[in-house]
Amino acid sequence: MARQSMLRVAVVGAGRMGADHVRRIQEVISGARVTAVVDVDAERAKAVAARVDGCTAYTDPVVAMAAADVDAVLVASPGPAHEAALLAAFARDLPVLCEKPLTPDAASALRVLEAEQKLGRRRVQVGFMRRYDAEYTKLARLLGTGQLGRPLLVHHRHRNVASPPGWTSDMLITDSVAHEIDVTRWLLGQEITAVTVLRPSPTANAPDDLQDPQLVVLETAGGAIADVEIFVNCGFGYQVQAEVVCERGTARVGDGHAMVTHMAGRWGGTIAQDYLERFAAAYDREVQAWVDTTRRGEVTGPSAWDGYAAAAACEAGVRALTDGVRTEVELAERPPLYG
Repeated sequence: MARQSMLRVAVVGAGRMGADHVRRIQEVISGARVTAVVDVDAERAKAVAARVDGCTAYTDPVVAMAAADVDAVLVASPGPAHEAALLAAFARDLPVLCEKPLTPDAASALRVLEAEQKLGRRRVQVGFMRRYDAEYTKLARLLGTGQLGRPLLVHHRHRNVASPPGWTSDMLITDSVAHEIDVTRWLLGQEITAVTVLRPSPTANAPDDLQDPQLVVLETAGGAIADVEIFVNCGFGYQVQAEVVCERGTARVGDGHAMVTHMAGRWGGTIAQDYLERFAAAYDREVQAWVDTTRRGEVTGPSAWDGYAAAAACEAGVRALTDGVRTEVELAERPPLYG
């Protein structure tokens, strides 16, 4: 691919996330355009593709990836479909931005790692968009300076207005806490070694049989402890916050105090209502970074190893939730490609 050529992208998955990425590529970022939209629902694929001049709708990712006007793939389909889409992209040596999860379980993630290693180079960037959020990147830079000393504890809060239909207790870990798992690994530079899940009394606002909230405790290889309050039916807004407690100080992000108003005897601000609002700029930076590096013939950002490590920690978390005991993370040896 020529360094300055326009990147022609196939977006696999035309649901809320996929459609938002189509809008982002066409209207927000530079250096790319959407030439294909893929979805098992043909009408939905056609509806999203119709918003872009010269874009073709497909129902089969393999057919879309074989098109002459596709240089790269953005996977935004449901997690269980990711492995097949990734392997199809590898077969054509196409670079991929894959929304998390890489795959829903560690075994399938390992198969993806093995397939990518056979190519001899990285092809996948995993969509852990918090690494591109301005507050989180500032926090990472501060920790990297060593000014605060060694990190000892991390406190995370992750709250949603309401859980989507069909959500299960396991999904609080696999679909939500997965982000805190990746952020903890990234901020501390340490793997997660064990997970414990505490089960407070469920909120009356949660659907029947949904264990919400949960308190997830993560142990790391360096001896730090991270706790995650995951509460997906809080009712008032979408909040993501993190505080790192170090030997010589603390740092916290996510308070959302960009603007505070004083009016009519009250003070306050607004609370984002979903992840697309809270992390809109992070998604923009993430996709722009992927486009820029792909046009240079490079792959950076969260790797398939990061996706696998998160999947392995999530599996331990689900077992901890089910069995009610501390559960160690079973992690394969890290391949040199991801070192």
